[in-house]
Amino acid sequence: MQQDVVSQLFKTEYRKIVSVLCKLFGLEHMEIAEDIVSDVFMLACETWGLKGLPENPTAWIYLVSKNRTKDYLKRNNLFREKIQTEILKRSSADVELELDLSPKNIEDSQLQMMFAICHPSIPSEAQIALSLRLLCGFSIDEIANAFQTNKETINKRLFRAKEKLRKDDIKIEFPAASEITGRLETVATTLYLLFNEGYFSTHKDVKLQEKFCLEAMQLTYLLASNKATNYPFIQALLSLMCFHSSRFEARVDEDGENILYEKQNEALWNKELIERGKSYLYRAFEAGQISRYHYQAAIAYWHTHRADSTEKWENILQLYNHLLQIEYSPITALNRTFALYKVQGKATAIAEAEKLKLENNHLYHSLLGELYTGIDDGKAIAHFEQALELAKSKADKKVIADKLSDFR
Repeated sequence: MQQDVVSQLFKTEYRKIVSVLCKLFGLEHMEIAEDIVSDVFMLACETWGLKGLPENPTAWIYLVSKNRTKDYLKRNNLFREKIQTEILKRSSADVELELDLSPKNIEDSQLQMMFAICHPSIPSEAQIALSLRLLCGFSIDEIANAFQTNKETINKRLFRAKEKLRKDDIKIEFPAASEITGRLETVATTLYLLFNEGYFSTHKDVKLQEKFCLEAMQLTYLLASNKATNYPFIQALLSLMCFHSSRFEARVDEDGENILYEKQNEALWNKELIERGKSYLYRAFEAGQISRYHYQAAIAYWHTHRADSTEKWENILQLYNHLLQIEYSPITALNRTFALYKVQGKATAIAEAEKLKLENNHLYHSLLGELYTGIDDGKAIAHFEQALELAKSKADKKVIADKLSDFR
């Protein structure tokens, strides 16, 4: 029981306290912040295991975090003086170093930490790894699992990113008003990629996948709830995440295998998340500043309609057309050809798909295999076989192998 409470509190409170401490100490001392908070949770495990749960576990965590911070500063006078000097530079009044764990300071610290971690000078993979570690409280094992690599690689990636933050003297603060839009777009991209790590991951650990998505949504919600960062494209991004997450439970079977969209059990779709997604999307379009997330969210919205209607696919096709105009991507163009097939037939879609010449992409051959089925089964089989050879994940290989078995 105690262990479950500690684990749950770690998920919700670790990142908050680390963000506040990093803001107090500076990013160059983030390891100290992590160590202090980790010690607090270790003490909680030991103390609560012996004495039982306190009346208010969250308040206990906050109080002990404050006391541990004060103790650390008392033992390290030089460090305390350095931090106090930095704070005094920003204030004309005497400042007593205090760990401010008020809701307002926690939210501001997390938002400012996002801007620091998602600084343009930090590579995107490192931004995601740092976000998972500092903003989400993920273990090194979990991050390595997500990237399907080893702990040493993740530790090196985190070390290089932290060194970059130190070298460039990046501060935990809101950017200037003139910079906030550009910086916020980088933050949004990182959260979008973080969400995708969970939603489109081929890893078997479904709980870990869902956890990634929920963390990305929670951080995006923070941005959408703050006046300084509540831009239309943030609302659209949150809408996109809601629509995708609404089908999470229906996407995998009991063995963790992917279930294709057309075979999903609609009863498992989360109707509440769909309604939230619609609300965020309405607000996003109402503002009139259209981004790629608007069109992606609108496409995801139409995928919450199971009926295979002409209206649905005509709308999706037009949305892909708009999306490609503002941000061209070969994969987006490939996805568009499926909508084109639904509206104008296989022959037109084949002609458009083959123009893309994505010969080294298994999705390209999978789609052409689908489109040629019933028109030229020989070509369909050849494309599916090529797709099977190019596919890297077991999940993708299984889907393609099942398609090939239909011809036998």
